Amino acid sequence: MRTLTTLQGNSQKLDGGAMFGNAPKALWQRWMQPDEHNRIDLGCRALLVQEPNRNVLIETGIGAFFPPEMKERFGVQENHHVLLDSLAQHGLNHTDIDIVVLTHLHFDHAGGLLSPWQADQPAQLLFPNAQYITGEGQWQRANNPHARDRASYIPELLSLLTACGRLHLVPDNSPSHPLLGEGWHFHWSHGHTPGQMLPEIAMQDGPVVFPGDLIPGAPWVHLPITMGYDRFPEALIEEKQALLDDLFARHGRLVFTHDPQVAIANIARDKKGRYSVTGAQPAAKNLSS
Repeated sequence: MRTLTTLQGNSQKLDGGAMFGNAPKALWQRWMQPDEHNRIDLGCRALLVQEPNRNVLIETGIGAFFPPEMKERFGVQENHHVLLDSLAQHGLNHTDIDIVVLTHLHFDHAGGLLSPWQADQPAQLLFPNAQYITGEGQWQRANNPHARDRASYIPELLSLLTACGRLHLVPDNSPSHPLLGEGWHFHWSHGHTPGQMLPEIAMQDGPVVFPGDLIPGAPWVHLPITMGYDRFPEALIEEKQALLDDLFARHGRLVFTHDPQVAIANIARDKKGRYSVTGAQPAAKNLSS
């Protein structure tokens, strides 16, 4: 028995042009309306996978670790750690999580591992009973970042993960990890950031994939749409097409981490091969297999 539930984390507002790369504003504002500063609303959604005798969390969102000036710069909307509240709504504490799977280590996906900011207090690592799983190539990238993405990583978090003794690195392109066992599979993507690890969970009515920043929300299902943050956009489009082709054939679903409205959706393809979403839901609650 396996149950899936999407969990809200802290939300953000980021520049729409950056989020939609070279797509013109006239196009992307059909999907997401910008505010007076050209920022669009974004979520930071996690996926809770409950299996017999264990709780697995995919991603932790941005959290509340930023000091006030950085919080404002990156458009984080709440002061408290929203993901912890979402866990509590399902009767769980961060201490109840057994495994945390991180697609990659950018701060808006892994920052929720840290305790909320307090003046003159060092950051602390949450989820003390969890094993942490992420890609080896991404770990190397995070510890030796390029100038383009250095600001996307949290040095304090990397040090805490190293010291905790519970970090497991998965070699790039590995199909899974022994800690996860049957019913789990990894897809890999290097277009957004090297070594991004995308977990697939087997369900009776078709696989569910958490595509991270390969497909951060429903609008990015369209093949040409990429983000300005993507390191290798052309390679990303090819990876996206391969994943969508595969999931469409297997009646799979996607869980979107950054879409403020759509949590999970099926994939549709028209006669011209253009992809879109269907059956979009604002939340996935207790999807069982």
